[in-house]
Amino acid sequence: MGTAEISILKKEATNAEVKMNVESQFTKKRWILTLIGSLLYTADIVLDIYLGVKHINNGHINWGILTLAFVLCASVCTQIFSYMWFRDDDSGGGTIIGLHLIHMGIFTRYYKLLRKSFKLVWCKSITVGNDIWDHLKLFGQATDLSMLRLFEAFLESVPQLLLQLYIFLLGHGHNSVIHYLSMAASFLNVAWAVVDYRRCLRRSLPQLKEMPNGLPTIIYLLYKLFAITTRIFSLSLLLVLSPFSILYMALVWLLSTAWAFFQRTDFCTSKALEVLYRAIVGIILVFTFFNIQGQATRAPMTIYYIFYVFQSLSAPLLLCMWKPEVLRYEYGTGIISAGLCVGLGLLCVYYGLLHQGEEVKTEERVADEVDNMERQGPELVISPRMKRFLQI
Repeated sequence: MGTAEISILKKEATNAEVKMNVESQFTKKRWILTLIGSLLYTADIVLDIYLGVKHINNGHINWGILTLAFVLCASVCTQIFSYMWFRDDDSGGGTIIGLHLIHMGIFTRYYKLLRKSFKLVWCKSITVGNDIWDHLKLFGQATDLSMLRLFEAFLESVPQLLLQLYIFLLGHGHNSVIHYLSMAASFLNVAWAVVDYRRCLRRSLPQLKEMPNGLPTIIYLLYKLFAITTRIFSLSLLLVLSPFSILYMALVWLLSTAWAFFQRTDFCTSKALEVLYRAIVGIILVFTFFNIQGQATRAPMTIYYIFYVFQSLSAPLLLCMWKPEVLRYEYGTGIISAGLCVGLGLLCVYYGLLHQGEEVKTEERVADEVDNMERQGPELVISPRMKRFLQI
């Protein structure tokens, strides 16, 4: 090979490296979206706490306690995981413990991410070289935060939507502006958490292609929202039929948790925390399907959504038989049928036409890439938990 050919290959390699570095940057747009996410997270919690206190002041003690209990339970769980991840990363000092004890762990993560990324993307010019490792570290922090937000969304926002929709269906003049604002904030929080987590996850794992902007993201978001909201609406109808329907939900949660145990997840560094993780996985599976172990899921997903359709359509039928005055059968069936058709239709479109699958890499190739990354930037070590995150 001549000198000219070698020169051309070196130039192409340099251009490829520059392109990789540019694509790996934590951009100003990402910083702004992170700020918006923090504000939405705060608004959701504040509105739910205010609504819970309002329920209690209005004499609806049970509703108020449940509303506040969802906030507290979600906060406790996310604080536990947040602190343990700080400790796993050798960042769990006394101050970090104190902040998590007063339920400021998520806010601390937002502050750290926004502060570090602000210095990098707003106060420095874009450079190629060692800065790439700083950008990738920021994506790692964003992925951890998005995982915690996903937990919070399904432990707090989704149950809040279910409870407040149940109260709305009961009528009796219990609804107010703050009630609707709380439901809207919870809905937006779920939407934001699901899509942000998906994008952060795929961006942080080297063996996955990043979800592109535009149509695929919109289709994925709409699929998840229609599927989750249809599920919430059908479960709220069952609750209106009888508060004892909560026993049915508990049974579904137990079966979902058992499935997580059967899959033998290994996400956490301790057995006790793994049990908590599997219990949370069970709660999420009550409302939507996701891939626990990152393996082929066509058969489990098909079984899940067959059961999902059966339960969703049975709810308005049972309500019509026992409490027809609450909601006319054709309205309930129409709403749920429309949600099912749109949600499952978008699921087929996304996974059939738009899904960005895993990039084909052999184990040897991945190992070589990791070794090369460690040689270039020893401070960047892809966190093992990222590789075991939930695959939605």
